[in-house]
Amino acid sequence: MSTTVDLVQALKNELKSARMTYADLARSLDMAESSVKRMLAKSDMPLSRVDAICRALKIDFAELARRVADAQPLLKELTQEQEKAVVKDKKLLLVAISVLSQWTLEQIVAAYRISEAECIGCLAQLDRIGIIELRPLNRYRLKLAKTFRWRPHGPVMEFFRENVVLDYYAGGFDGPAEGLLLVHGQISRSLAPAFLERLQRVAQDFAQQHQTDQKLAAKDREGYTLLLGMRNWEFEAFTRLRRA
Repeated sequence: MSTTVDLVQALKNELKSARMTYADLARSLDMAESSVKRMLAKSDMPLSRVDAICRALKIDFAELARRVADAQPLLKELTQEQEKAVVKDKKLLLVAISVLSQWTLEQIVAAYRISEAECIGCLAQLDRIGIIELRPLNRYRLKLAKTFRWRPHGPVMEFFRENVVLDYYAGGFDGPAEGLLLVHGQISRSLAPAFLERLQRVAQDFAQQHQTDQKLAAKDREGYTLLLGMRNWEFEAFTRLRRA
């Protein structure tokens, strides 16, 4: 959600773009010019005053707030507390994963045994947590960067390790467009980060394709989960056989 300080800064920019002076604005607001300058300098005022300035500048308050919200930096990672809140409720976690894939309210309710009211409640919680910005008609803006990832040792990944990994790997990976690759090798330390960057690009390409294919009919889409990993690791049983 946009703060009043952000909105006031945006108003200053609009004032400059409109080539309106403080004197012009003061006349429109029926205030002294010195009071207007002081008010804008403090960058803190009631929203009713922000709305009045918007009317003087002939701009829509809701549109200004939306532009300010869209300009906010996107999150690359949640806090420990935010992640705890997400995994505390299984339906909330389900909706959180769904919004990461940009599913609509209608798609979530159609696919899972969750009522519309429950889903709206989850969206409201995700708005409070900071993952999305809830908008009219139960639409939302995702507040996470393309490079977003769950905390490596945070609550969500711990939940994944304890409850999801075995279920995922229990599959045969032998269906259409399925595969499991396990490659071990020794490479230059200086080159290792480049391979990780390639994996990250593959993940981003997959996410982007998901977005693009949302316009296709449901019958023409299939759900896949891409799991990528790379770490400095050796099977513990092999490590125990190493010479001292």
